Amino acid sequence: MYRLSARAIREEFCKKKITAKQIAEKTLERISLYDKKIGTFLSVMEERVMLKASALDRKRNSGKPLGALAGVPVSIKDNIHIQGEKTTCASKFLENYKAVFDATVVRLLEEADALIIGKTNLDEFAMGSSTENSAYQLTKNPWNLKCTPGGSSGGSAASVAARFCPISLGTDTGGSIRQPAAFCGIVGFKPTYGRVSRYGLVAFASSLDQIGPLTYDVKDAALCMQVISRYCSHDSTSIKSPVENYLKKLDQPIHGQTVGVPYSCLSELDTGSKEHFLEAIEVFKKLGVTIVDVDLNLLKYAIAVYYILATAEASTNLARFDGIRFGKRAKDAKTLEEIYVLSRQEGFGAEVKKRILLGTYVLSSGYQDAYCKKAQKVRTLLIKMFQQAFAKCSMIAMPTSPLTSFPLGKFQDPVQLYLQDIFTVSANLAGLPAISVPNGFSEENLPYGLQLIGPYMHDTEVLRFGFAFESVTPFTNLVPPLFDNNVNK
Repeated sequence: MYRLSARAIREEFCKKKITAKQIAEKTLERISLYDKKIGTFLSVMEERVMLKASALDRKRNSGKPLGALAGVPVSIKDNIHIQGEKTTCASKFLENYKAVFDATVVRLLEEADALIIGKTNLDEFAMGSSTENSAYQLTKNPWNLKCTPGGSSGGSAASVAARFCPISLGTDTGGSIRQPAAFCGIVGFKPTYGRVSRYGLVAFASSLDQIGPLTYDVKDAALCMQVISRYCSHDSTSIKSPVENYLKKLDQPIHGQTVGVPYSCLSELDTGSKEHFLEAIEVFKKLGVTIVDVDLNLLKYAIAVYYILATAEASTNLARFDGIRFGKRAKDAKTLEEIYVLSRQEGFGAEVKKRILLGTYVLSSGYQDAYCKKAQKVRTLLIKMFQQAFAKCSMIAMPTSPLTSFPLGKFQDPVQLYLQDIFTVSANLAGLPAISVPNGFSEENLPYGLQLIGPYMHDTEVLRFGFAFESVTPFTNLVPPLFDNNVNK
């Protein structure tokens, strides 16, 4: 079953070839067998998923209509609420916090009869690019256990790559779905900002955060989007727009379309990444696509803009973690000030403290004009830059990351790690839909990713271009040898 897509699992279940209980048991068995090697899950909800599976079997046997994800195992990044379950955000601050309501995406998944199996590891409060900032455990790349799965949705990406589940929900603030998808050889989709509700997501940077799917292939990503991209009255940024039929338009050819490539921005790439990216462009040419050069030179400012605005918003959002309302409270605190200071000192990790301090600094009196307002102005210029580029092309192609997955512990300089997001943060700053699809392997057998960015609200088109590329390349739906039962036998 671990080789089946979400669509195939649903079909097997609906045709009564397998029960939901059997699906849940096989999934839990595989997690028990392999997850000690990877460190994907912070919690596995065995009792909950078995109860849901039994209820789903009864629903099917009674002849009631089944949801779009009936019987499909799904994992959830542990900064998204599931009522009654822990939401730790991989932080000691929330190690005992249980969510009091469901996130909108969780409610929609369960209404679609998905089987939610557990919460996945992440960089603490989604702040990181390697999942090394978790307060609880390291997550490893299923293709090479010495390497990072990427971040901050590294646990979600690894859970799909290791074939624990065909769909996982991650969050993308500056590339945190697409980069781990590229590192783990799977598909990662960041929707248009506001297309998927953020209600029930623990906020990092509210103007940048977006929930999206990580999957085996593009069709499963489209299927998941059919379920979760609905208007939500609880989220003021949710787009009040009808749900698109993402699956229906996937098969439409892209012959005659135009793809823009920012050739001047490719100097940051290592040799292997550049070669694979240029080979991907040749694939599009064979599909009848015209390639044009587009000017995205403002991307060189994207990292600076992102880390000013993201940390400023993080320092505001994380002010709610004060040791009083919920989460960790320092036992030795005797005064109100000590409760604030000691609770945060004991509860937050080094990376989170660093970003709170930076965010507080750029928001402080005397520095707001010099940093935040200037960054907002450059953000506006970035949005206009993309609008001008899309006047020349239907889609923009870039690498997902300048490197393939790197060894755990490689980057000790945080700035060097931040620079790995150079190709992804701009889509968040502009609120655009973007996808990463597998694009070959390095000599060390580590995956590369190709990124496609589309105009605002053209999510369906982004998926269509990703599907067209995927359909003529052999890199999708591959199982890492360490976790392939056929190889192990």
